Amino acid sequence: MTKKALIVYWSKTGNTEKVANAIKQGLEEAEVQVTMKKQEEAENVDYFDYDIVCIGAPSYSWHPPEPMAKFLKDKFAAYRKEGKIKPCAPKIPGKNALIFCTYSGPHTGIDEATPAGKYMAQFFEHLGFTVLDEWYILSEFHGSLENSTQCRMGDVRGKPTEKELLKIKEDTERLAKKHLVQA
Repeated sequence: MTKKALIVYWSKTGNTEKVANAIKQGLEEAEVQVTMKKQEEAENVDYFDYDIVCIGAPSYSWHPPEPMAKFLKDKFAAYRKEGKIKPCAPKIPGKNALIFCTYSGPHTGIDEATPAGKYMAQFFEHLGFTVLDEWYILSEFHGSLENSTQCRMGDVRGKPTEKELLKIKEDTERLAKKHLVQA
């Protein structure tokens, strides 16, 4: 039986979209059927129709951007109303999530991105999904040379690079084969 994946992302400058596309390619290499949507196009999707839901956004001041935060809260409220949020959040076999979060040069490092990823992951934990992983991807700060070159992480122009995107694609394929295809 073909496994199904949903990728939902929010991207202002294209960094998170690049990562979403690399994840899509990796899933397709693992022969997973993929639906990919920008957050504003995904209001009517049902996470429970998929074997894995991949959610991605950049970190803005330790949080996902407001459009993604609102999307997650609205979906959560709808699932609560439907009775799909259960006490103690029991795991639902075969329901998985992958969280990906991009962050940029002016940040102090991955510690500023981690709260955004953990925040997004909790929506899936409360639904009973297994969060297979959280990926944090250093990315260029578009629109500010200073914030892309004079920061704690050094020169981040051009990130994520083609090599880094290829690794994301390969990591996704391995993750899918381990947790979806052979499951």
